[in-house]
Amino acid sequence: MDKDFIRELIDLVKNSNIRSIKIESSEGKIVIETHRGETAPHRPPKKPQSLEDFKHQEVLPPSEDIKEEEKELHVIKSPLVGTFYRSPSPGAPPFVEVGDIVSPGQVLCIIEALKVMNEIESDVRGRVEKILVENGETVEYGQPLFLINTDI
Repeated sequence: MDKDFIRELIDLVKNSNIRSIKIESSEGKIVIETHRGETAPHRPPKKPQSLEDFKHQEVLPPSEDIKEEEKELHVIKSPLVGTFYRSPSPGAPPFVEVGDIVSPGQVLCIIEALKVMNEIESDVRGRVEKILVENGETVEYGQPLFLINTDI
């Protein structure tokens, strides 16, 4: 495997809440684990069987609290660590704006991770009430990205 790719994986694990990552390809297998001291009790994560399983693991909620009045809104969270982009390319209009009505499966943003562009889709129908991340900002796994009002 490419040394730069492995370094990116190590940085991804080191700079996030990810405890371990396992990737297998025709070139070989790589496992990266962290052994950080725990500050709060938690349930140990299930070992992912594939990258897709890994992206959908349950995580602890982020430390940033969502305001009380916003708790009734549906939260779209980042399924991976990467760079958040609101539009498909520089200069293109954003996928969504505050006030837009979205449907399940509609692309809301892109998160670039390991030089791969991952489209993040809405899982509900509703109105975009708030975009919680700035374009080009690094996002963590499980970080809230959008607040959607499903009572429309």
